[in-house]
Amino acid sequence: IAARGKSGKYREWKYRFRPSIKKPSRLLILLHGWTGDENSMWIFARRVPPESAVISPRGPFKIAETGYSWRANHPGLDGLPIFDDFRASAEALVSFIDGWASEKEMNFAQFDLIGFSQGAAISYAMALLYPARVRSVAALSGFIPGGAETLIDKGLLKDKPVYISHGRQDDKIPVQSARDSIELLIRGGAKVAYCETDGGHKVSANCFSSLED
Repeated sequence: IAARGKSGKYREWKYRFRPSIKKPSRLLILLHGWTGDENSMWIFARRVPPESAVISPRGPFKIAETGYSWRANHPGLDGLPIFDDFRASAEALVSFIDGWASEKEMNFAQFDLIGFSQGAAISYAMALLYPARVRSVAALSGFIPGGAETLIDKGLLKDKPVYISHGRQDDKIPVQSARDSIELLIRGGAKVAYCETDGGHKVSANCFSSLED
């Protein structure tokens, strides 16, 4: 049961949660991609040490029959989201984590993020909006949203551990997005680890293992 996690609801947020075996603990937040939900990222929770609590929230915007997003979907909206598209969701997500944790009599002054695709983009947004709260970021098959460059150049991610994985055959988010992200993050002082393979828009076994390490 602990490995599967438990589904829950706090106010308007639905989520999946696995507690840690000790208190206080670290908190890992799993952020799904476009059309995903709270179950999409749970495969990563199975490999997380039991000393860490894990929560996987559902994005606030329904954009498909069974899918959700971290930004509102408007008619005619096209292209990759920009930083300001994620600002409201990032702020609401941190507010949810704090309110939910307080109700559960837990305190997570800091947390780690793993985001896939669009989930990676909002992970970057959260790290830039709350640099003191976000301990580390893993961006899987994702991108840095446009408009974040100035904040990164200001050093808001200085010394922040950032793990990036991407497939050279990714047909949704070109691998060049990851390569450009690395250059920008290093310039901003982040500590970057990178895994690139011949795969598509997914996390390869090799990158999964290096992420676990």
